[in-house]
Amino acid sequence: MEPAHAACALLSLAPLLVLGVPPIWTQPEQVHLSYPGVPGSMVVTWTTFNKTESKVEYSLLGGRLFDMTAKGDATLFVDSGEEKRKMYIHRVKLTGLKPATAYVYHCGSDEGWSDVFFFTALNDSTSFSPRFALYGDLGNENPQSLARLQKETQLGMYDVVLHIGDFAYDMHEDNARIGDEFMRQIQSIAAYLPYMTCPGNHEATYNFSNYRNRFSMPGQTESLWYSWNLGSAHIISFSTEVYFYLEYGLELLFKQYEWLKKDLEEANKPENRAVRPWIITMGHRPMYCSDDDQDDCTKFDSYVRLGRKDTKPLAPGLEDLFYRYGVDLELWAHEHTYERLWPVYGDKVYNGSKEQPYVNPKAPVHIVTGSAGCREKTDRFNPNPKEWSAFRSTDYGYTRMQVVNTTHVYLEQVSDDQYGKVIDSIWVVKEKHGFSAWF
Repeated sequence: MEPAHAACALLSLAPLLVLGVPPIWTQPEQVHLSYPGVPGSMVVTWTTFNKTESKVEYSLLGGRLFDMTAKGDATLFVDSGEEKRKMYIHRVKLTGLKPATAYVYHCGSDEGWSDVFFFTALNDSTSFSPRFALYGDLGNENPQSLARLQKETQLGMYDVVLHIGDFAYDMHEDNARIGDEFMRQIQSIAAYLPYMTCPGNHEATYNFSNYRNRFSMPGQTESLWYSWNLGSAHIISFSTEVYFYLEYGLELLFKQYEWLKKDLEEANKPENRAVRPWIITMGHRPMYCSDDDQDDCTKFDSYVRLGRKDTKPLAPGLEDLFYRYGVDLELWAHEHTYERLWPVYGDKVYNGSKEQPYVNPKAPVHIVTGSAGCREKTDRFNPNPKEWSAFRSTDYGYTRMQVVNTTHVYLEQVSDDQYGKVIDSIWVVKEKHGFSAWF
């Protein structure tokens, strides 16, 4: 064969040659942090495609690099798609961290190390004023808010991220490669900040297996529901999906309800509520919304709010439970919009006063923030919302929250469509917390 023809033949094979090169199966990727709920600790989670050791080498920022080592273990996750792809999810818990202190770390093994990342150990003081980024419904395709969130993370604007369900769209697709790609995409946020999650409807395939395996939330419920404390807040994450995927077990709905009741009882003990008066919940599907799409929250008899009457025994809803235990703030997503509600209970508005609705409100405050960006685009609103709807936007964006102290929480909505402009903000002020605060 002449040299020119040989070169052409090789060039025609080039795509095949490139595709034939396997990835480095021992190389760590998809690195993300989570807070296990114990002061002075952090969990590092990552993925490899071959079994390797699970090690994190870390040190104080500015100190001698990697002078501390922690070891963990890896669990095999076999995706349920046609290819039955295997991956190893590594988890290492760092303990004995100094509060509010910066650390550098990398993770992996002598067969491959990640990039070098850094994080600040969470301040365990009850007078700490943590800053959160919160959103749901962020996908691989059209992840419009992602770049702004990456930059703001790198600028040190947040202490924690709350991702309120619906990841990647969808993690199981293409034999879970879409899940891999999403976890790589958020690494530039999640490797630097605890990335706290709850499940959404887009995680349901194969009984939420991609969600349950990839994330490492506190407690022993495979990240489906859990609670943790930060500053003057007790934060509860739960699954709204137990009301909709009964094929995965009606008992989950009752198990979660009993857990929520017990957790709220504990949080309301006078000695606990005194130091952490704010109770904040996060769940994917809202109890209330004014979107024009016939979702659960558009119906008066919402399953999440009022329960289900078609199960035996009847499935209890969550509105009365949260009201009875004085939940202050309820964070939701699912609707691809932003909506702030007046304080609401039983479909009625209970403002603190006409002039200052969020000062000593007489019912919980609901925020819906599901417009971070995904392939399903944003939703439309019903042109005639009920009186509890206070502010609505179809801009892509996300919410910031700061639990300032025992009496003040600040929330604002960022529009990515308007180049990071703050389009809505409120102060929720409560001099009294708990059930008695409603009267």
